[in-house]
Amino acid sequence: MGSATPSFFRRALIAFSSFKRILKDPGFARAVGALAKGEAGHALARPAAPAAVPLASAAPDSALLLLGLLQKEGRLVDFLQEDLKGASDQEIGAAARIVHQGCRGVLNTHLKIAPVREEPEGSRVTLAPGFDASANRPTGNVVGDPPFHGTLVHRGWRVTEMDLPKTTGGHDLRILAAAEVEL
Repeated sequence: MGSATPSFFRRALIAFSSFKRILKDPGFARAVGALAKGEAGHALARPAAPAAVPLASAAPDSALLLLGLLQKEGRLVDFLQEDLKGASDQEIGAAARIVHQGCRGVLNTHLKIAPVREEPEGSRVTLAPGFDASANRPTGNVVGDPPFHGTLVHRGWRVTEMDLPKTTGGHDLRILAAAEVEL
């Protein structure tokens, strides 16, 4: 049962949404802890696999351009590459505030983002047969076929508009931040 490695952005989304759920759901936190220790087994229930869909290659240009902007304005890559083991919570919080402000500015400037679902978190929702599995991910004890009834844990996010800057032909988007050499 092979599966492609999730992209950096998908892993970041999983990390941020999992962090929030770990704080709210002790059972989920326990399952993630078991997974981290290699004791997962069946610790996390997995939804039924969707029908096989041919994979399409994603052009990396937009992702690299956006990541470069997040680095330039919010120092996101610097923050994520930093070893925080020896840093205090106060130092991490101060750095996170700067990264948050810069990255939020990039998102607000270049993307229009809206919730996938309009209901408030904590609402009871129904996933009808044929629901959009890319927009709604059932978690927990997923057994049988839809309709599924559950509690909305996260509203999700979708990009409704995107306006990334144009680049010149010779610009190497793989360079997220140029090395700085002080003379």
